[in-house]
Amino acid sequence: MKILTKALLCVALCSLAACHNKQNDSVVNKQTLSSAPQSKNMNQFQRLKQLPTPAPVAKRVPSERNYHGNVLQDPYFWMKDQGYPKVDDEDVLSYLKEENAYHKSFLDPHEGLVNTVFEEFKGRTDETEESVPYIENGYEYRWFYREGEEYRTRSRKNLETGKEAIFLDETSLAKGHKYFVLGGWAISPDNRYLAYSFDTAGDERYQVKIKDLETDSYLDDVLNDVQGSVAYSSDGKSLVYSLLEQERWHSKELKVHVIGEPQKNDRTLYQEDDDGYFIGFYQTSSKEFFVINSSQGEVQESYVVSSDLKGDLVPMVSRKEGFQQRIDHAHGHFYMLANDTHTNFRLARTADSQPATANWQTVQEGSDADYLLSLQAFDGFIAMKSRSNGFEKIELIDYPADLDQDLKRAEINFPESVFTASIGINPEFKTNFLRVNYESMITPDTTFDYQVDSKLLTTRKVKKVPSGYDKDQYDTERLMITARDGVDIPVTIVYKKGFKKDASHPMWLYGYGAYSSTVTPNFSTLRLSALDRGFSFAIAHVRGGSMMSYQWYLDGKLKKRENTFNDFVDVAKGLVERNYVAAGNISASGRSAGGELMGAVTIQAPDLWRSINLGVPFVDVLNTMLDATLPLTPPEWKEWGNPIASAEDYALIQSYSPYDNIAKRDYPPMYVSGGLNDPRVTYWEPAKWTAKMRELKTDDNLLVMRINMGAGHFANSGRYGRLKDYAEEYAFMFLAHGINQ
Repeated sequence: MKILTKALLCVALCSLAACHNKQNDSVVNKQTLSSAPQSKNMNQFQRLKQLPTPAPVAKRVPSERNYHGNVLQDPYFWMKDQGYPKVDDEDVLSYLKEENAYHKSFLDPHEGLVNTVFEEFKGRTDETEESVPYIENGYEYRWFYREGEEYRTRSRKNLETGKEAIFLDETSLAKGHKYFVLGGWAISPDNRYLAYSFDTAGDERYQVKIKDLETDSYLDDVLNDVQGSVAYSSDGKSLVYSLLEQERWHSKELKVHVIGEPQKNDRTLYQEDDDGYFIGFYQTSSKEFFVINSSQGEVQESYVVSSDLKGDLVPMVSRKEGFQQRIDHAHGHFYMLANDTHTNFRLARTADSQPATANWQTVQEGSDADYLLSLQAFDGFIAMKSRSNGFEKIELIDYPADLDQDLKRAEINFPESVFTASIGINPEFKTNFLRVNYESMITPDTTFDYQVDSKLLTTRKVKKVPSGYDKDQYDTERLMITARDGVDIPVTIVYKKGFKKDASHPMWLYGYGAYSSTVTPNFSTLRLSALDRGFSFAIAHVRGGSMMSYQWYLDGKLKKRENTFNDFVDVAKGLVERNYVAAGNISASGRSAGGELMGAVTIQAPDLWRSINLGVPFVDVLNTMLDATLPLTPPEWKEWGNPIASAEDYALIQSYSPYDNIAKRDYPPMYVSGGLNDPRVTYWEPAKWTAKMRELKTDDNLLVMRINMGAGHFANSGRYGRLKDYAEEYAFMFLAHGINQ
């Protein structure tokens, strides 16, 4: 099962332009570091001002609702189309179009800068990039781009005949669609049939088609309202998938589709009756089982079923046991990472004939020192990723013959101390190497093969930057900055050599901080456009993520949610104190739950920021958590609290919800974005934030909003379309700092 574009829930972890952009990102700007505008005293900074064209003024419609004796007034409540998810309210659409027109009036006079930045991005794009091939079931698979094309082409080579053929041409599939995303794809065990899912609206309701690769023709089978992932049964006669509800972007049923039968006949493999749980599935590395899970916050329930999908579901962990697990299988045993005995997870195993937790045996105890993150079982070893004090490592562990003896393990030695590494694509159970992905703030995406016998890394690919990139021109470092409650917050920073720690340079500060997701120190070729203009770029690894431990996540949710916002503000102040930047000369950005963070820090410390970029921002927290009809609301009560059932949760969320705390005062320039079809952060959240901010802010600083009327949470789908979006956002930030070229 190949999952290509699905991010888990609202965890689109970072502005792809800033951190995790795996699109082809890119020309090193010709402006030298020393020519970048220098910072001044905070009170002397010139703000990016509103346009001569009058900004849209949204109508106010009185709305009052009562909760726990409190009256919630919201004059912009009307912006949620009451027919949602269908959006056809003329007043709503008219307002969004007015905002887009105002956004265009900002772009038009700066078209030259936007195009310059876009050409830089494009110049760093490897037009004909291709992947490192991998072998699976007798075929060698790879993807590549054709020059000028927006999407990948996928091919495979028969290892017996040497014949290579294209099996999935995304560019051809995208023709005629303004938006196209490939969801998941799978090849049948006999290598004959391809099943793939795709989305042409951005609403993440995927359709599945099945193609006979021998005849190059499609079967009659078409599956609609699929969540994205698909997988074949071991006999190749069935597909398993998650079915979305008709009126809500939420899946309560795992279905088994028999090839050749109509979708209406598909049987239910698993049904979840609680709206507060998300369901999912995957196949173990041994290919012997499917793991079925249903999760809510810190709780996960898991079942296993044989890969032929003919047996009964066998329970492994009940939700009543109240912990999380990551499960794989090899040699008659399930191997699990579980945080039942320690928050940082232990490694355990159990015979596959006795999967219940009462039979689990500890292989490696959980500890404060090592946060166990992921594992994959192979024929000869277990690969495990962990993090210690915020630094990542990957180890290969031999299967223990005796649990009383110390584990035999080998840690991979990577070339830098601050980096991001992950277990890569390793579909073959029997292997003598482990493929790993590696990068750092200054090292481009690299694919290594770790040779098990020699313990050496073989470089298979380093991301090409056609316009040129010299990592020796850049420096990166890890800092620890003490927050107001005494906790040290890690910060990763990168800048071009020649950077002076005298508060003279602009800074771009990024954060996320939710769902335990961690913004790791990754490479971005887009980011070079900022670094080469004199910026430093820093990631604040705030609580709510899990950089330091699983407890790091717990310390940034529910009643401790404000730690996340305080951490970000305190990191900014700490960087000012250390002379990395001057107060008021920091541009900050975040997406999704990171957009909530941006809203909160805008409210808490508006004078710190030169500009704010709120990407698909989750800023209307209280209203969203009060709306149980939204598919993501019930599952997320464990993250934020349930203001419907609890007066205490209502008061807590209202106290920090960015939209509810906008006041009459000055705010920095802001760039806001959203998608009309976004099922994760609905379009009215950025729209309401923009409307209320326009009403109440007392400054004349620029505020623009871009709503993509044909996309969702992940903006434009093609690699160049996304680059254009990012170029607009970069241009806004540069202009906010007085940089116009």
